Amino acid sequence: MSLNAGTEYFFTLYTVFENETSSGYNFSNVTMPSNVEKVTAKLNDTDMILQWNVVPNIDSNTYNYTLEYRDESVDCINYIAEINEVTCHISDLIPGTNYSFTLYTKFADLRSTGRNIYEMTTLSDITEVSVTRSQTDLTISWNKLNNNDIYNYTLKMQEEEKNFTGSVDKLTHTYPSLTPGTEHSFRLFTVVNNVISTGYSFKNVTTLDCVSFNWIVTNSSIEAQVNGSTYVTAQNSTGNGQSGSVDGNRVNLRDLYPGESYAVSLFYDLESERLPQCSHRLTLVPNSVSHLLCKYHSGGYGLAVIWDHPYGVVNMVQVDVGKQRFNQSHSSEKTITLEVKGLQAAQWYEVTATSFSGAMRSQTVSVNCQTDPAGVIAGVLVFFLLVIIICVAVFVWHRYGSAKHNKYDFYLFIDLSSVGIEQSSVAALLPENKDKNRFSNVLAYDSSRVHLTTNDEGDSDYINANYMPGYANASRQYIAAQGPLPSTVNDFWRMVWEKRSQVIVMVTNCTESGRVKCEQYWPLDYTPCLYGHLLVSVKSEDKFPSWTLREFNVKNKTTSETRTVRHFHFTAWPDHGVPTGTEELIQFRGRIRQHVESSFSAGPTIVHCSAGVGRTGTLIALDVLLQQLDKEKAVGISAFVQQMRLSRPLMVQTESQYVFLHQCIMDTLQPKVVPKSEPLYENSDMIYVNAIALREYEK
Repeated sequence: MSLNAGTEYFFTLYTVFENETSSGYNFSNVTMPSNVEKVTAKLNDTDMILQWNVVPNIDSNTYNYTLEYRDESVDCINYIAEINEVTCHISDLIPGTNYSFTLYTKFADLRSTGRNIYEMTTLSDITEVSVTRSQTDLTISWNKLNNNDIYNYTLKMQEEEKNFTGSVDKLTHTYPSLTPGTEHSFRLFTVVNNVISTGYSFKNVTTLDCVSFNWIVTNSSIEAQVNGSTYVTAQNSTGNGQSGSVDGNRVNLRDLYPGESYAVSLFYDLESERLPQCSHRLTLVPNSVSHLLCKYHSGGYGLAVIWDHPYGVVNMVQVDVGKQRFNQSHSSEKTITLEVKGLQAAQWYEVTATSFSGAMRSQTVSVNCQTDPAGVIAGVLVFFLLVIIICVAVFVWHRYGSAKHNKYDFYLFIDLSSVGIEQSSVAALLPENKDKNRFSNVLAYDSSRVHLTTNDEGDSDYINANYMPGYANASRQYIAAQGPLPSTVNDFWRMVWEKRSQVIVMVTNCTESGRVKCEQYWPLDYTPCLYGHLLVSVKSEDKFPSWTLREFNVKNKTTSETRTVRHFHFTAWPDHGVPTGTEELIQFRGRIRQHVESSFSAGPTIVHCSAGVGRTGTLIALDVLLQQLDKEKAVGISAFVQQMRLSRPLMVQTESQYVFLHQCIMDTLQPKVVPKSEPLYENSDMIYVNAIALREYEK
């Protein structure tokens, strides 16, 4: 008989005898219910939820269900009539474990044959850790998973593994002796019954000690070579500053405020997180004071020292006058005046000024100042009376015996012809340097030549220029150089920058009598020009009858540092010989000396003409000898020309230049004693040190 499963059937049993039936016996029974057809399971580490549809039957009987596993039995009777769905929740399972379940359908006292279900609980990972960082240690911490003691853990850094049991609520491990600023990768696994999870991966980096790096601080920049950093910030007390990426492990912060204090912080970008590495406070170098000068004060027994407040932060300016020191605190005034008393009258004093911002100090600015000589005017008058008498005598002697005088000067000049010629010029004659010399007989001596810095392969340290002595044997006060060639213009500006020169004196025109004497090495107009890595622009240009004064801005494209260079260009020196009068050159030299003494010049004054010996030597000698005359009341023309020729050949090249130098000294003592119509020097270039040098120069 074909019956429906899980259905109650009612029966009547009759006995029959000879076609007669009894009253009948009534009874009932049920058929075995069917198994669940489809089961879905949702599992995590310790729980499983089973869902299935109710087993259908024709009488709409309500069935119950039993789930058995590990000799345990769970009655699942969560019957949801609306959707004919049954849900059974089993908890307290073991993570990462295979389970075998049997699901029975129950009806009355019968149950189905059972449906077998095989499932495995999952094994979760730790998804959040905390890392405590130092320069040499990384400490990893995490809480036990789901507050469940059954989990064990394995922490792996590279090939090193550390195992942990889950008996404590918080687990910690420290990796010591690491290198500062290094990135490390980790993987944390959960383990149950030797079953291991897929693992949680993370990275971190050790911190840095900012003080350990070599920070290069200027008045506008902060640089350093660092490791373990990808980003940098610099902020001052107002929150302003600079920030940017660390490229090639190089910190390069520009356009900062001079003398300001900055909190410099390094960071490391790691997986969308910017980790702080270290912080360090740095103070920039303050700017030097500008326009330092002195005025008479206190009746000849003092000086009023005056300067302009520099741009930027300056806490104090230290001023030294002789053996006295003064600390001038910060002032909001643009121009500051310091009164210094207790000095001697008619005396020269070196006055220096240094700006301070915290512990950082600027370059020192110096100027020579003289107290008022009014107190000793009587003695000076006596001296100058003697000078006037001597000058008159010299005038008479020159008036009537100039031929004899010129002959005497000529013989003094001839005596200098061999001075210095035995010195070597090896560098100037190297094959790669020969074309850098304008004339083959004017070569830079090895002993005193200017060396350029060689940064790139193929760079040469040679330029046709020599250091020159100054007043009182001051070394390297000047550089005597040839006028730049087209191929040496970049080298010329390299020399200006590397030697920190802030004054250039030019005593030639670029073209004279149709011949190129010097390549124009500055922009033709106000459009900046790039010479190598130096960007030069004309800030101002003032033209006068006999000279032109220019001011250049020179910017280093590599470091962004900018400097000001003054250009004194004497344009009235004729192509041959010497100027027809001394007054203009003396005034021109005075403008140069006034600028040098009233402003800070970090490097030597560069003087050049075409060859860098004749006019150049005459101008340098005139400047030094007039300083000597002013301070010692005496001059040694021949001795100083000899000293110059020991540093560079042919300095003061012609006899006419040598005699002209004497005339400048005399005219300084007694202006206009000799009428311009009767000069004491011969304005020609007939007499040279040697004829061979002259012919080579003319070629």
